[in-house]
Amino acid sequence: MTQPPSEADARAYFRRGVRDGFGFPVVLLMATMCGIGGLVRDIGFPVWAGTLSTLLIWAGPAQVIVFGAVATGAALPATAFAVWLSSARFLPMTVSILPLIRSGSGSLGRTLAAAHLVSMTTWVEGLRRLPAVPAPMRYAYFMGYALVIISGGTLMTHLGYYLYALLPRMVAAALLFTTPLFFSCALVAGARTRAEWVALGFGAMLTPIAMQVLPSGIDFLVIGLVGGSIAFLVQRRGRA
Repeated sequence: MTQPPSEADARAYFRRGVRDGFGFPVVLLMATMCGIGGLVRDIGFPVWAGTLSTLLIWAGPAQVIVFGAVATGAALPATAFAVWLSSARFLPMTVSILPLIRSGSGSLGRTLAAAHLVSMTTWVEGLRRLPAVPAPMRYAYFMGYALVIISGGTLMTHLGYYLYALLPRMVAAALLFTTPLFFSCALVAGARTRAEWVALGFGAMLTPIAMQVLPSGIDFLVIGLVGGSIAFLVQRRGRA
């Protein structure tokens, strides 16, 4: 049975996660959230509500949907359903990373707190970094790392509200794409097996088709399921 981590060791790995959090990924995320803050200002939403949305929603595309719905006066049930579809992609991401984190979490509440902090950035970086961390220390490390990421995103949402007036509109809009670009580059850089390359290849081919024929939000979920399933079958056939 895995021994629970000592408080001193847990604090040390938490500080290590905080230190590692101050890197290139958080810079790109902050650039994206600056665009979110600008969008909040553009639609006339109060700055405190935009900042709070980052803490509670913690998903840039879902925040764009919420603020777009507010701007157009969309019905609340339709907005909630669109946000649910947009965030459905986090279910397989969270399920895939929680087994790495839970070994040192100790309780359901702490595990749920870690699950809330899963984002594109913390997921791809967590899968890359956590296997090298001792299992009992992974929760402390992940929380330190993820808290830096979400704090940077929240701060930049707030600052972006005021910086938006200083940036050209096209530049502010382009900032929204920095995190997806990093996510895509990180997946390509981390691909090692044939199955991973197959999944990425089918995802790239299916994306323009799915975006034309499927509702926004569910398109990437379907792409992931189809591409991942094909990659799984390829890997299974290779092992056989």
